[in-house]
Amino acid sequence: MKTIQNDMTKGSPMKIILSFTFPIFLGNVFQQFYNMADTIIVGKFVGTKALAAVGSTGTIMFLIYGFVVGMTAGFTVLTAQKFGAGDMRAMRGTVAGASILSLIIGIILTVLFMVFMKPWLTAMNTPADIFADAYTYIMIISGGILAQMLYNLLASILRALGNSRVPLYFLILSALLNILLDLVFIIAFGMGAAGAAVATVISQGVSGVLCLVYIAKKVPVLRMEREDWRPSGHLLGIQLRIGIPMALQYSITAVGTMMVQSALNILGSTLVAAYTAASKIEQVVTQAYVAMGTTMATYGAQNMGAGDVPRIRKGFKACTVLGIVYSFAAAALVMTVGKYMTYLFVSEDAAVIMESVDTYLKCVGVFFIPLVIVNVYRNGIQGLGYGILPMMAGVAELIGRGVVAVIAAGQKSYLGVCLASPAAWVLASLLLIGMYYYVVKIDLKKIFRGSGAED
Repeated sequence: MKTIQNDMTKGSPMKIILSFTFPIFLGNVFQQFYNMADTIIVGKFVGTKALAAVGSTGTIMFLIYGFVVGMTAGFTVLTAQKFGAGDMRAMRGTVAGASILSLIIGIILTVLFMVFMKPWLTAMNTPADIFADAYTYIMIISGGILAQMLYNLLASILRALGNSRVPLYFLILSALLNILLDLVFIIAFGMGAAGAAVATVISQGVSGVLCLVYIAKKVPVLRMEREDWRPSGHLLGIQLRIGIPMALQYSITAVGTMMVQSALNILGSTLVAAYTAASKIEQVVTQAYVAMGTTMATYGAQNMGAGDVPRIRKGFKACTVLGIVYSFAAAALVMTVGKYMTYLFVSEDAAVIMESVDTYLKCVGVFFIPLVIVNVYRNGIQGLGYGILPMMAGVAELIGRGVVAVIAAGQKSYLGVCLASPAAWVLASLLLIGMYYYVVKIDLKKIFRGSGAED
């Protein structure tokens, strides 16, 4: 397998962003297959209640996954900056620092989630008829946090060096393995929701190990020496100042989704199942926005290292145009034929929940353009080394989701639950536009005064 490192400080921004985003998009879609395979196979072969049990833990899984992804991406922002600046020795030091911090925090997260999971599910109004399955499923997922951490850290390191393809290859293999193991554990062994969780953890671990082997054999620039494993306290402090706010940003967003889940759980397991199926459909389509955000974090970080402010602005513009064009196509898809994907998740009860699935997809489809802004601008600003400012967008999302969720819970309104995320996207996007103007138009000019002409 050929080693691929891409310097994103040269060439056409649109071409670079497209070529870097597409493999990440495919990788994110395959990552969704971890959970989607669980929900499809559980819904088909165990039943609607088991599907609802897995779905009721979706917000907690988002919290775990989001915290891990945000933290590891944040820890490797400095890696991309050092790579963009051509300082390979310092770059290896950032890799060592990210590895040490990820291991320590991963262990802490595993313990905290497993200790407090039962009262957490109770506080979220998890329906009694699915509580046992939901608890078993999410406890196994929590026990596999270090497996998630391994893959996401190594994938973030590779992406920081401009390599978005290799993480995709290993995710494809891992997703296929996950599907195979789901069939074995759920159908052959009759393990139900627990089998789906075990399959997910094993598959995530395999993708992480494959990344590790690839780096050891194919990426000489990442071959660590003994002194590389002694990162300075100053370096670790910078990584924590970027990584923790990025992780907390996802956590803050997840708290809002938990409020939505609590409002949804009041409505009963049938609507929980409908929302679960609809959100899985939406998540596949919106992985393109996540991929664009990941791209802009790397693009911004490398060009920040190179000190090229005009090129940073050109990248933001190119990615925004790409996102808006994609949004029209994605919205047309989910708002017309998206509901028919319900048949992927359930068989006998598909007709019962399809109308509710369609309601959700139409609510979110109208607001895909604000979601472009949220992902592209938040991650792009983070890639420039700003941690606290983008985290405030997470606070805005929390406020938007929280207010709508509280109203929806009081009215016992499924439509209100469906509008919670769009409200969050609109509020956060407005805030991020202001942040972009401040950071790219004002603050970076002060940092790199005289770095280049206006575009």
